[in-house]
Amino acid sequence: MTPRIYHGKITNTDFVRALKAQFDRGNLTVKEFGSEDTRIVQIATSPYAVSGGKTSVSVSLVNTADGVSVDIHPQEWLGIAASLGESTIATFHNPINLLNRLDDIAQDIASVQLVDNIWELIDQTALSLGSNFELSERLKRYICDYCNTANPPGEPRCIACGAPLGDIQPRSCLNCGYIVYREEKTCPNCGKPI
Repeated sequence: MTPRIYHGKITNTDFVRALKAQFDRGNLTVKEFGSEDTRIVQIATSPYAVSGGKTSVSVSLVNTADGVSVDIHPQEWLGIAASLGESTIATFHNPINLLNRLDDIAQDIASVQLVDNIWELIDQTALSLGSNFELSERLKRYICDYCNTANPPGEPRCIACGAPLGDIQPRSCLNCGYIVYREEKTCPNCGKPI
């Protein structure tokens, strides 16, 4: 998966709280690992789940200078595939078995949608806390090549030495929040056109 960078006054702890509140219930369990700046949240099928296959997803949350980088690591599918396969075989042998497997099938479908649900929750959490893919004022400033002075956005010349600044001002990708420069036509992070 492509990581996303959310800029603003937000920390990985904000996302950890939201993930725990949303997913640490029912057939899922949430575990948290890591340090203050880097947290890994694992969302997995509870060992006490009575229906559906087993799956797990890891979410990496890293504090950056002006926000949080979020990456979702590949989901384990073997438990879901085995459960769906078992439901298919049972139904093939006796169609009435489908009625007995409805809970398993419903849980497996919910597990398949888990990654999309995680991204949706992260986007909603970031938005509710005033964070987005737009660069912060600090990151919008650009450094003069001649005197190393930070200049505010939109300045054609350096405020300290008067040297021309040209098109060195960075911007962020509207798809993933990655910092890109004016001359880049596609995002080096997600590969989408800018």
